[in-house]
Amino acid sequence: MMLGVIADDHTGATDVASMLVRSGLRTVQIIGVPLASAAIDLQEIDAVVVALKSRNIDPAEAVEQSLDALRWLQHQGAQRFYFKYCSTFDSTAKGNIGPVTDALMLALKTHYTIACPAFPENQRTIFKGHLFVGDQLLSDSGMRHHPLTPMTDANLIRVLGAQTKCKVGLLSHTQAAQGVTSLRQVVQQRIASASSATPGEIDIADAVTNTDLMTLGEALADLPLVTAGSGLALGLAAAYIQRGLVTADVHAAQLPTTTAKAVVLSGSCSVATNAQVKHWINAGRAAMRIDPRRLVANEPVALQVLEWHAQQKDTCLIYATSEPDEVAALQTEFGASALGEKIEHCMAQIASGLIKQGVRRFVVAGGETSGAVVNSLGVQSLKIGATIDPGVPWTAGSVSAPLISAPESILLALKSGNFGSEDFFSKALASVK
Repeated sequence: MMLGVIADDHTGATDVASMLVRSGLRTVQIIGVPLASAAIDLQEIDAVVVALKSRNIDPAEAVEQSLDALRWLQHQGAQRFYFKYCSTFDSTAKGNIGPVTDALMLALKTHYTIACPAFPENQRTIFKGHLFVGDQLLSDSGMRHHPLTPMTDANLIRVLGAQTKCKVGLLSHTQAAQGVTSLRQVVQQRIASASSATPGEIDIADAVTNTDLMTLGEALADLPLVTAGSGLALGLAAAYIQRGLVTADVHAAQLPTTTAKAVVLSGSCSVATNAQVKHWINAGRAAMRIDPRRLVANEPVALQVLEWHAQQKDTCLIYATSEPDEVAALQTEFGASALGEKIEHCMAQIASGLIKQGVRRFVVAGGETSGAVVNSLGVQSLKIGATIDPGVPWTAGSVSAPLISAPESILLALKSGNFGSEDFFSKALASVK
């Protein structure tokens, strides 16, 4: 295994895994850190992505889980490591990006790494250390209303500087434009400088195009640790292949097929997901909304949703997606954490019930929702398939007892809230049978 990736949520894990598979790396996604006794065959695998659910938990717990993942990946023989977070740098003043990066650097005995959430294909770019979403600064985008990690500052040097004990610098677009050889020299100088400092340095890396990511990947391929969104995986994978460290596999994205029932589950309240829910409903397709107030009142919402779904003939959307103003009002009334847990628990119950109703294809919107669904189904690993939209692939896993009597394959498209075109739900369902 060449690369071990630690992802801070499930959709982010499939996002980076899809970039690696697209480049031809044979990649598997593991749900959580496996037990030491788990029998997992990684003999013909180039990259393993460990999907955690650590983005919004207490920083100390996020650090502990990430170090557990690192130790497991080291035991499996990984040679390089990648901490993957969201392309909108989702975090708070306390973390968790900074604390996890600090801990991984210390464990790997390295004093230098980079932070690069850029993903130009999804209009996430970094220029002079500032993160843009399309033509807007991150702080002007819909992320400023995120219910758990509102991003109100686009200056990543400042954002990361508040979370880490390391010095935070910049690998500028101007430096990258000088080419791989020049950029590698700059990186070597930073490494030498950081090695004499305590605890070290993290540079925000500018990237505006995929060409920038390719340059960065080649220049950074020897680092023990990089931290990034999914975009940098394209550059690193290309560098590994060019150096002969791995061999590209044209069949890396092949998945099993199924004609079984499908469903769309949406818990994200992002701008993109709100537009996708509206598109589905405006097309006249079946949809049922989960009312958060009924959840708080402890009504049997999951059971009622499952009874409704059993009467439907066509593919349905089941959603808790709401507009930002409504989300803010509900959080004020009931508390953000408590409300989120109620919705996740409901989605988990619904997903388990849908398996018993014969559903084997799931399109899931939202990182927290995806984590709840995957965990409820007992899925332990995912094979990564073809990309539907940038950052969102189909994946294949397996469910078994106690949900069903004998193991069966299922297909899942786990979508980060901010990803995908307006017609993503129908596009995903049409792209695989």
